[in-house]
Amino acid sequence: MSSSPSLVVEKPASRGLITASIMLATIMQTIDMTIANVALPSMQGAMSATLDQISWVLTSYIVASAIMTPVTGVLAARFGRKKILLASVAGFTVASMLCGIATSLPQIVLFRLLQGIFGAGLVPLSQAVLLDTYPREKHGSAMAIWGIGVMVGPIIGPSLGGYLTEFYNWRWIFYINLPIGLITFAGISAYVPESTTDNRTFDYFGFILLSLSIGALQLLLDRGQSLDWFSSREIVIETVASALFFYMFIVHTLTAKSPFIQPAMFTDRNFVIGLIFIFTVGITLLATLALLPPFLQKMMGYPVVTTGYLLAPRGLGTMTGMILVGRLIGKFDTRLLIFNGLCLSILALFLMGRFTTEVSVLMIILTGALQGLGFGLVFAPLSTITFASLPTHFRTEGTAMYSLMRNIGSSIGISVVVTMLARNTQINHAVLAESIQPFSPLLSPANLPQAWNWTTSVGLAALNGEVTRQALTIAYINDFKLIMWVSVASMPLVFLLKDKAN
Repeated sequence: MSSSPSLVVEKPASRGLITASIMLATIMQTIDMTIANVALPSMQGAMSATLDQISWVLTSYIVASAIMTPVTGVLAARFGRKKILLASVAGFTVASMLCGIATSLPQIVLFRLLQGIFGAGLVPLSQAVLLDTYPREKHGSAMAIWGIGVMVGPIIGPSLGGYLTEFYNWRWIFYINLPIGLITFAGISAYVPESTTDNRTFDYFGFILLSLSIGALQLLLDRGQSLDWFSSREIVIETVASALFFYMFIVHTLTAKSPFIQPAMFTDRNFVIGLIFIFTVGITLLATLALLPPFLQKMMGYPVVTTGYLLAPRGLGTMTGMILVGRLIGKFDTRLLIFNGLCLSILALFLMGRFTTEVSVLMIILTGALQGLGFGLVFAPLSTITFASLPTHFRTEGTAMYSLMRNIGSSIGISVVVTMLARNTQINHAVLAESIQPFSPLLSPANLPQAWNWTTSVGLAALNGEVTRQALTIAYINDFKLIMWVSVASMPLVFLLKDKAN
């Protein structure tokens, strides 16, 4: 592969226009990762689908995006980064419109699949473009700007989706991409320069092996909880297939003359540590976002729109962190910024581990802002230091791997916390129910509220409902604590990074 020079743009005005165009592409894709979640009930009714069937609206997008992310770097190297970006934006926008006009479940699943295929390259390509647009000494500021789109998108997605679904129609969560897509396409066409290309042979066999492995992994993670994990033959088959195809991919990569992914990338220490680190960030970010909306709606009784407002400070905290990083990076050790960001995130999760159903709005806002600020301080410096010493000609493939690891971490994190939530709720319910004895003086009908009088069928049902509610609350708390310990476990990675490229 040719070692293409960095496409540094000399004019600050051009840099600003390139950045604006690229940011729109990033935000458009990252919002769509979560915007459809809150609209699923409305879509389910419109499509007359079961819960398991409508979940394929999310699954098809996730699987397609995961499979196509690694191929982004190869396609960009072969055909040019700008051409692939334009094709991705155009395809994503058209697929969004098709989702909006879909009239049946097979149609919307197919169109969401197309959305995932075209949208997969938007985030890694946008990161690569910004790294090449700015000189190395300004990479920190560039990654801070880019990080706003990547981090804030999934946070505001549920809020925006809830608002559009509540006041308009679920179809508008897809229609909203049309104006953004048109502006993005025009901006990239006018301002983003084309990258150099090479005639590298496409490794079809390696691509197929990796695609099958990632696809099987995403399916088992997405469907595991609903199918009761390894008690399901489907999940067992997907697990074996994912492991087998990944093993074959590794063997093929180490022996092929021109492999799908260049092994030389992984000789860079910062890049490898950065991939592991962003994997853990993916776990903690979207796992938290998967827990908070149902906690606020089911346990606290907040409507969808209010839940969106309560999640907004998390996004504001992230933006504040990114702005601070843009000013501080280069003046302080990058690892110190990452470490402080982790500490803030851990503090927020510690406080969330003390939530009850009576938690105040102020505490919800405070923990959200703290965690958002922490993520902001982690994400941009980590993106900068990960690519600090990676050779330029590996940059596009490297950013694709970076996005893939973040997405896989997110999928694993969500699967784990949802599974733990369901199982811990059952365990907690059994333990709490054991304490309710008919001969206990404290639990005699005379001492219980009339609504919980277990000697009547209505009272018994109400008492069981309260026990379930408390069991679920404890399960949420345990999940928040688990995410906290994952963040604590990732802290030693900071000290394995090198602050500057050698």
